Amino acid sequence: MTQILPRSPLLNAQGVSKRFGAVAALKDASLSLAKGEIVALMGANGAGKSTLVKILTGALRHDNGQILIKGQDRRIGSPRAARRAGLVPVYQEPSLIPDLDVRDNLRLGDTPVEPFLHWVSELGLPDLRLDAMIGRLPLASLRILDLARAIAAEPDVLLLDEMTAALPADLVDRVLTVVRAQADAGRSVIYISHRFTEISTLCDRATVLRDGVTVGDLPIEPGIEERIVELMLGAGVASAAQSRPPKPRPAGQKPRLSVRGLAAGTKLTDVSFDLHAGEVLGVVALEGQGQDEVFDVLAGARKSLRGTVLVKGEPAHFAHPADAIAKGLTFVPGDRAHALLMQRSVRENIALPLLARLRNWGPIAMAAEGARVGAAIERLQIDTRAQGEVRRLSGGNQQKVTIARWVAKGVDTVLLFDPTRGIDVRTKRQIYDLVRDLADQGAAVLYYTSELAEIRLACDRAIVIFGGRVVDQIEASAASDAHLMRAAYGLTEKDRATEKDGATA
Repeated sequence: MTQILPRSPLLNAQGVSKRFGAVAALKDASLSLAKGEIVALMGANGAGKSTLVKILTGALRHDNGQILIKGQDRRIGSPRAARRAGLVPVYQEPSLIPDLDVRDNLRLGDTPVEPFLHWVSELGLPDLRLDAMIGRLPLASLRILDLARAIAAEPDVLLLDEMTAALPADLVDRVLTVVRAQADAGRSVIYISHRFTEISTLCDRATVLRDGVTVGDLPIEPGIEERIVELMLGAGVASAAQSRPPKPRPAGQKPRLSVRGLAAGTKLTDVSFDLHAGEVLGVVALEGQGQDEVFDVLAGARKSLRGTVLVKGEPAHFAHPADAIAKGLTFVPGDRAHALLMQRSVRENIALPLLARLRNWGPIAMAAEGARVGAAIERLQIDTRAQGEVRRLSGGNQQKVTIARWVAKGVDTVLLFDPTRGIDVRTKRQIYDLVRDLADQGAAVLYYTSELAEIRLACDRAIVIFGGRVVDQIEASAASDAHLMRAAYGLTEKDRATEKDGATA
C-alpha cells in the first residue's frame, strides 16, 4: 500500500498497533494529515477506526508505532495532553454528563461560553438554553453540543467520529458547511463516516483500514466509491454490500398495531398509522418533529397526552416499559449505550430479557438460555472475540447485541429507532436482512431512520412526520429521496398544488 504523504504533514501516524488481550484492534495503522485538509478515515466496523481516533486523542495508549505532531514525536498520554497538542475529538457517543445542565458541562471542560453559543447557533440550535439538562435533550442535540464545544476549543485537528450518524438531514447540512469552513480557515479534520455522499463532497482524501491495517490511501475523485468499498471489505465480499429491493408485503389483514391521534410532550400533536404483521413501516422526520415521542410512548417510556393505541385490536396503556414488553412491543433505541450493560458480557446482555421466561422461582435454566443466546449470536454474526465486556466490541457489534437480545426472546412487534446509526455497510446489510427475516416470520416492525435511502432498502411503506403529525404516506418502492425530503419539510404534493393555484390566481 502506497500512502499519500502531504507536504509538511501536521499529523503523521505510522505503524500504530493496539491489543486488548487476545484481540488485535490495530495491527499496522498509518494516517497523515496536512493543514487545512479533510481526510476520511474509512473501514468496516471493527476495522480499528475508533481505536485509532482514541489513541490520537489520548483516550487509549498505543502499543507500538510512531505519532508525529508538527514533526515532533509525541506519545499522547491523556485527553488533556491531546488537547494541549491541538487534537480535539467528537466521539460517536456524547461525552456529556446527563445529570448536569449545559453550563456545568462547559465548566467541566473549560469551554468558553460565548464561542460555544456562537457555534451552537451556526450548527442549527439557536434557542439552546444553558440551564437545559443534558439528560433531557435528544441525541441529535447532544451531538451538536459536542461539536460546538470542540470547535470552541480552537483545535489544530478536529477528529469527528460518525458526526452526522444521529442527525436529520437539515442538521447534517449545517454540520458539513461548518466543517468545510473550519478546513478553509486552516484547521485539519479527520472525518469518519459511512455516508459516501458526505465523503465525496467534503473530503480531500480517504485512508482505509481493514482488520486493523491501513490498506489504502487515495484521493477523492468521481467514481471512487466502488474502490473504497472493495478496500474496506475485500474484493470477495464487496458485492454483498449491494442493496436489493425489499420483498412486497401483503396488505388487508387486521393491524398488529394501530395508533390514532397520538399526542405527547410539546412536539407530538396528532399521529395516526397502522402497522401490520409481516410489514416494515418506515418513519421519516427531521429533528424534533415528534418521532422520538412516538417511539417513547409505544415503548412505555413516556405517557401520552391523548390518543389511542390498539395492540391486536385491544386498547393498550403503557405506564412503564414493562407494560409495552408484556404486550409484545420491544424497543431498540438509537443510542446503544442506553440499551447495553457495557461492562457485562455478550451472553449476559443478550440473556437479560430471557430471565423472566427461563426461571420459575428457582435457578436459571442455563442450557435453555445458552441455546437461545448462541442461536441469536450466530444469526446476527456477532463477533464474540472480545465478549468479556460489550464495551470492547465495535459499534456495529454492539448494535447487533441490542437487537439479538430480542431475537433470542422472540419478537412480536419491534420498534427500531435508527438501528444502523454509525455502522458499516456490511453490518447494515445484515440488519436489513434480519429485519426482512423478522417480517417474513410474522413480526411487525416500526423503523425510524435518519438515512432516507434505508426506506427503499428495508421498508414496505413509509410515513413522514412534520410538526408532530403525519403529512405523507408512501410505498417504499416510490419513495425517492427528493419526495421524502420535501415531505419532511412539510411540503407535500397537496401543498405544492395549493401554492401553484395561489400563484396562478
